[in-house]
Amino acid sequence: MTDKKIIIAVDGYSSSGKSSMARALASRIGYRYIDSGAMYRAVTLWAMRNGVVASGVVDVDVLVASLDKISVDFQPMPDGRQHTLLNREDVEEEIRRLEVSNNVSQVSVIPAVRHRLVALQQSMGVAKGIVMDGRDIGTTVFPDAEMKVFVTASPETRARRRYEELKAKGVDSSYEDVLANVVSRDHIDETREESPLRKAHDAVVLDNSEMTVEEQDRWLLDLFNKIISGNED
Repeated sequence: MTDKKIIIAVDGYSSSGKSSMARALASRIGYRYIDSGAMYRAVTLWAMRNGVVASGVVDVDVLVASLDKISVDFQPMPDGRQHTLLNREDVEEEIRRLEVSNNVSQVSVIPAVRHRLVALQQSMGVAKGIVMDGRDIGTTVFPDAEMKVFVTASPETRARRRYEELKAKGVDSSYEDVLANVVSRDHIDETREESPLRKAHDAVVLDNSEMTVEEQDRWLLDLFNKIISGNED
């Protein structure tokens, strides 16, 4: 394995499995993993706790004026995962709840929020050797990333995965509610004015609708090895 370090950008739709595969790849190759979506979820949670957002309605002026009061960071865990810290509080479990999912797209479309978090994300990649997943990593955060992947799957497949994940965590939800959330987030992410969700022109598409976790992890590692060795087709 070469000592060369690169930036790996994994973009794609919500609940497409991009976070799990990005985390697995980072662990396999010894890179730092960063879940950019967790950062937007943390800001959303702060807004919810402080009455700045409710039922998808955001008081934009108050939130923007409060951004200096919000800090987001990550805490490495013994199992190799990273927990999200909101003002030094571990909120990893709370930010994954459906209530946060129902509000995060409305918060993430706000330009000032995106500018603040994009700058933070870019600072995390100065030394390279990172795998970051999100919606605009290969297009806005790291447009010069050496490896870009765009992950997709059908809304029904993604909703089923998300529902099973929530059920395993004991979170009360229904498949219908999760599917509605997935479809709604897709529309908001694709149509927002600031950094809309789209495939970077030089990203490799991965449709994992019919793939096992092992197959997609192998596919990602193979692509990394090709790029790092300079043998990319």
